[in-house]
Amino acid sequence: MRILLVADGRQRAYIYDQQISVGTFLEQAGVTLGELDRIVPPSNTQLRDGMTVTVVRVSEQTVCQQTPIPYQKRTIPNEGLAPGEERLAQPGVNGIEEVCHRITYEDGQETQRVEIQRVVVEVSQDEIVFVGLDTSQLETVPVEGTLMYVSNGNVWMIRGSSATKRPVTSSGQVDGRVFSLSPDGSQLLFTQRYDGATDADLYFNTLWVILDTRAAEPQPQEISLLRNILYAEWIPGQPYTFSYSTAEARSAAPGWQAFNDLWSMRLDDEGAVPIKVENLVESSAGGVYGWWGTTYRWAPDGSALAWTRADGVGLVDLETGTFTTLLDFPVYTTFQDWVWQPAISWSPDGLMLATTVHGPPFGAEQPENSPIFNVAVTTVSPTGGFRADIVERAGIWASPKFSPFLESQGEFPQAYLAYLQARNPLNSVNDQYDLVVADRDGSNARVIFPASGQPGLAAQEVVWSPSGRQIALIYQGNLWIVDVKSGRAQQITIDGGASSPQWAS
Repeated sequence: MRILLVADGRQRAYIYDQQISVGTFLEQAGVTLGELDRIVPPSNTQLRDGMTVTVVRVSEQTVCQQTPIPYQKRTIPNEGLAPGEERLAQPGVNGIEEVCHRITYEDGQETQRVEIQRVVVEVSQDEIVFVGLDTSQLETVPVEGTLMYVSNGNVWMIRGSSATKRPVTSSGQVDGRVFSLSPDGSQLLFTQRYDGATDADLYFNTLWVILDTRAAEPQPQEISLLRNILYAEWIPGQPYTFSYSTAEARSAAPGWQAFNDLWSMRLDDEGAVPIKVENLVESSAGGVYGWWGTTYRWAPDGSALAWTRADGVGLVDLETGTFTTLLDFPVYTTFQDWVWQPAISWSPDGLMLATTVHGPPFGAEQPENSPIFNVAVTTVSPTGGFRADIVERAGIWASPKFSPFLESQGEFPQAYLAYLQARNPLNSVNDQYDLVVADRDGSNARVIFPASGQPGLAAQEVVWSPSGRQIALIYQGNLWIVDVKSGRAQQITIDGGASSPQWAS
């Protein structure tokens, strides 16, 4: 048998007179095989006359290359600039991506290239350019006290009239999770997305403060090491003091695991430096769906603290940190990665709470799947009191809100209750809403915004003016002020990115 061997760039001929396998033949020919080398025909094939045995030398190499990630340019409307004026708010910076390939060579020639890993080494930073808008079509509206809101990732402030609105931050990173204006309107707490170069997997936001909103140039300051904040609020009657709760960052939705804790912090009045920190509520599992977190709300005089979770509303004993339940109801199953919790509002005298409660089943569904949500009020006495569902089938985002006491010549002080009414109460999660104002007991209810035939409101918490004569809200992405008595509504912004209004004296 005449056998031709092709290997390592050479051809050699062999004569055999016995039946052996290709593998044995290669051993006798002194050919050493690598782990990846390929033999044609396979090694267990028997030799036959005229056969050509080919050894293909195969090797692999991993090659990694770093390539730039081009930054994106974002333009953000800014009503503080002249129409058409552009101002660079943040320079663009290219990121770096490392891409690794496994390359296969056969007899020194590349035959295959497979991507095996792609890692972002450095995240790109968008170029942000503010662009001025023509606001001449907006009517100037008088504004009592201090009205602040978030617009396109920045804090804006209005004082005196809508013509004075101006941004007080320029980072574009304000996330709106915490946005708390002190009762006298002089201090603001807010959170920003964490943008550190390292530890992005450990933190999702940071807490900032403006200690004097009345300054000619209010100065935002980061409160050192206060990160992963789910809730923060100024404590009435305690200067420069706020409460807050924290969480642990998680890669899975929603991005955190709540600790369900509560702390208070007193800041130095000249800088964002903690003077005193106290633990008010120890960390806990937080009840049903506790990973979402407990939310708190201080009474107007700071003497009591309410809590809200997915299955109830109650009070916190500020001496022991224990919880008392005032209202309980079945949790609402969303079948998504968010949890419904009712918004709560204190009456101006601190004697009652208004909230949304999950109602009983409408049909044969399980209690946790009921589409019914009512507006309820309850007294706050831990020893008992009354509860009344004053508005039935208002909708999941009703978010009732007591007004301040109104100026009155009568014997008893008066106040209103505002809430959102779903247009389709049995499908209220994704529904549109109307703004309703009623007496505190739910009587004399009337829709004041939007006008008949217009699109409804999205889910939100409206805010009252300090006098209780007006309400600020977000409509189609812009800030509006509605006069409660006349129902007249006036648009304040046109940039389409407004959210989270807060109004104080």
